[in-house]
Amino acid sequence: MLKKLSFLAVLLLCLQAAAFAQKADDIIGKWLNPTGEGQIQIYKKGSQYFGKLAWMKAPNDEATGKPRTDIHNPDAALHQRPLLGLELLKSFVHDGDDVYEDGSIYDPKNGKTYSCKMTLNGNKLKIRGYIGISLIGRTEVFTRVK
Repeated sequence: MLKKLSFLAVLLLCLQAAAFAQKADDIIGKWLNPTGEGQIQIYKKGSQYFGKLAWMKAPNDEATGKPRTDIHNPDAALHQRPLLGLELLKSFVHDGDDVYEDGSIYDPKNGKTYSCKMTLNGNKLKIRGYIGISLIGRTEVFTRVK
């Protein structure tokens, strides 16, 4: 009887861990930014979450017709890298709720990288970039692409 109870307890713990991992992975997928100009593809590497620019409404520069590049990056050596496919979200950790913390976000419009946290609420993803503390920052709400 004791062996059966021990086995059942271990089984329940394994099921709970699997359910927790599945809930953490709910963030994986494509997300449309608030202006509708771009989509971020969020994926998992190891136990952390990352996001790359997967689609742009205007992927090419109007003047040259060539793909848009990272011209605002403070590192001049990176000015020629294409924006499409660029990893913008890095190293997020799921905290057990619907929050993903300890990551960073790169803004290609100004070439700056900010601390960041994300909060998942159904088909909405709040992405908050900030400097120092979370109170000083900006939040944008992305919508899941179906």
